[in-house]
Parts: sequence; C-alpha cells; structure tokens
Amino acid sequence: MKVGIVGKGGTGKTTLSGLICRAYAARGLRVLAVDTDSNPNLAMSLGLSEEIASATPVVPRALIVGGGSGQMSPKQVVADYGLPTPFGVTLLHAMRVDQAGAGCTCSSHSTVRSLLGAALEDEADITLVDMEAGLEHLSRSGGTLAYADVLLMVMEPTVKSILTAARTVPLAQELGIPRVYGVGNKARPGDADFYATVAAERGVPLAGVVPFHPSLGEADRRGEAVPEGAAPEVQAAVDGILELLDSPDEERDALLAERARIDKRIAELRGS
Repeated sequence: MKVGIVGKGGTGKTTLSGLICRAYAARGLRVLAVDTDSNPNLAMSLGLSEEIASATPVVPRALIVGGGSGQMSPKQVVADYGLPTPFGVTLLHAMRVDQAGAGCTCSSHSTVRSLLGAALEDEADITLVDMEAGLEHLSRSGGTLAYADVLLMVMEPTVKSILTAARTVPLAQELGIPRVYGVGNKARPGDADFYATVAAERGVPLAGVVPFHPSLGEADRRGEAVPEGAAPEVQAAVDGILELLDSPDEERDALLAERARIDKRIAELRGS
C-alpha cells in the first residue's frame, strides 16, 4: 500500500507520518518512508540524529525508477539511498534545498512519482510519502502522488485547516487516488466533535482524530522521536487509523465509489 501524507504547515504531519511508519513496522511489515519536503525532518521523527539526517544522500533529481533499460530498479534505489532507522523503517530523502538559486524541485517530484509508479511491492509492504506543506504537489504535471492508494490529509482544529483538506479532496480524485481521508490532529477536549461537524459540512471523510499530547511537542523541541509508550492515547488513535486503512471493506467501498464517479463522467461525456 502506498500512502501519501499532506497538510498545511504546522499541522504535525511529519510527526504523525513517523508514528504511522513506526506502527506499521511494529506489526512486522516492511516500511519505506519517503521524505519529499525540501526541508526534510522525517528522519528525526524516526529516531535519527540531525547530523546523520543531514549527511544522508538524496535520491538524484530526475532519476527514472522502474528497472527498464537505463533505469534504476526499486531494489537498487532502496539499496543505494535507503537509510535504516532505529524503528525498523527504511528512509529515503527525495529532496533537500541547501543552496540558494538552485532552481525548482520539479525533477525531484518526478522522481518520487516514478518511484511510486514502480513495482515497490518486492521492497516494501507500506510506502509512506511525507509531502511538503501546501497543495502544489497535487497540481504538478502528472501529480507527485498519482500512484498513491491512500491520501491522508492532516488537519488542525480550525476551519482554515479543514477547508484546505476540503480543497484537496477533488484534486486527489482527479489524480485517481481512490481513498482520501482527513485526520484530525492535536485534538483537545471538544475538538473531536468540532472535527466531525466541520469535516462533514465540508465533505471531508475522517479516518480518525489524534489527541493532543505534550510529549509530541517536547520531542519536537528536542529534535528527537517520540519515546516509546510516551503517549498511549496517541498510539491508540494511530492504531485506529491503521485499522481503517487496512480494512478490505473500506477499500472495496472506495473503489466502488470511484467506479461510480468514472461511470458518471463517461455518461456525461457521451451526452455532450
């Protein structure tokens, strides 16, 4: 399964990405995490130091992945650029901006798209892509996350944050991503009801609500991973999200809804 994580800046998506990766790895699955932020920080959420993270080689821009003539196979990419982490997750840094005037990162996004489009199943059971903040990666030519199976939109308990998720839903559908969910994050008492109400009003299906816990902010301030067992309520919420993602019924219903949407569009085109 290929999972994309998106959201406004400051929603906590990188910390949540790390926790989701760790939870899947704890279940004995092979997890590949891809950090596509131009200012990458996922490494620290996976237990690596800033020094190690900064020294990690970045997957070359415009690399074509697939294993054909002149291309690198997914196995080669993971072997050459994958970084093992203390939680059993393999990390790829897809981009890093460390020089002014170096140009745009379009080719790096193309590399991520070709990686997700390749046969990754032999190398990872779960591939999670932590995207940079904003919506641009969904509007790029071809769409960076066009081959994702699931898109999780991390939200804060504000109307603006949920509105961003609502704007993301149709973009993801246009890319053909079959399953799109919002995840409420940093929830304090009463926020779960807020998420449920406003997300429903804006047409954002909820995968779950993750409660606020001070240990997550403290870990971020130290530049470290959240310690094991430090936030059991958060872990329980993450486990609930994984149960939804792994549900065959959810996958079937999403695919049927996508087929109905396509059939409707075909009918519209035939009538035009």
